[in-house]
Amino acid sequence: MVQQNNAIKDVEIKGSLFPLSILQLEDADLSALSAQLEKKLTHSKDFFYRAPLVINIEKTHGALFDFAQLKQILESHHFICVGVSNASAEQTDAAKEAGLAILKQPRASAEKASAAPTDTEKSKALNSEETPAPSSDVATPIKLAAKIVRQNVRSGQQVYAKDADLIVIGSVGNGAEVIADGNIHIYGQLRGRAIAGASGSEDAIIYCQKLEAELVSIAGSYWLSDQLPENIWQQCAIINFNSEKLTAQPIGQNGPKS
Repeated sequence: MVQQNNAIKDVEIKGSLFPLSILQLEDADLSALSAQLEKKLTHSKDFFYRAPLVINIEKTHGALFDFAQLKQILESHHFICVGVSNASAEQTDAAKEAGLAILKQPRASAEKASAAPTDTEKSKALNSEETPAPSSDVATPIKLAAKIVRQNVRSGQQVYAKDADLIVIGSVGNGAEVIADGNIHIYGQLRGRAIAGASGSEDAIIYCQKLEAELVSIAGSYWLSDQLPENIWQQCAIINFNSEKLTAQPIGQNGPKS
């Protein structure tokens, strides 16, 4: 007689980081939201199909509205509504009743402010009589390795460079997707989707020799094809993240244009 082993292994829950799309809700009036989403998704429905979405409601300034209706509108456009961020106490209660999670969205500006020395700390440093000797144990910045793809990335394919830059010696076709926690360099056409700084790095860049992208994204901020500046369309270009928004420059033979 075979004895069955009914022992169940303990489940394991780990923290992790995944890129999530964020909807910036400007006010509590949901009447026009569906039409606005339809317009935004005209060129990229396949990319956002069943995509997890977080709603940033900071700009609603604590106003209460129907979170169940908000969730229904988003799901009707095939998003998976994960939860809300930057909610007030009353908004938090209302969102929980609608079955939404409450997320704390990291703010780069707050992190930078907390990292900067205060006036008191600066004063102490200036008045200090002892100057610490240079230490050989000071950590040096870690440079990301590079994942190199020596071929075209075709429709339906996805390439992800975890904890690394991504270099594509070829083109990225329509419907293809390249993702990197670091920078993305494409030595060819970019017609698909490129997502750099996927783990949250705002210093990441996207470079390509000919830009015709369906979507470009850095650190969660993104442009769809109809949002790309005209001066970089079908041009050699570099895209980066400055002052909490995407910026772009065409690149000529002598480098970025001013």
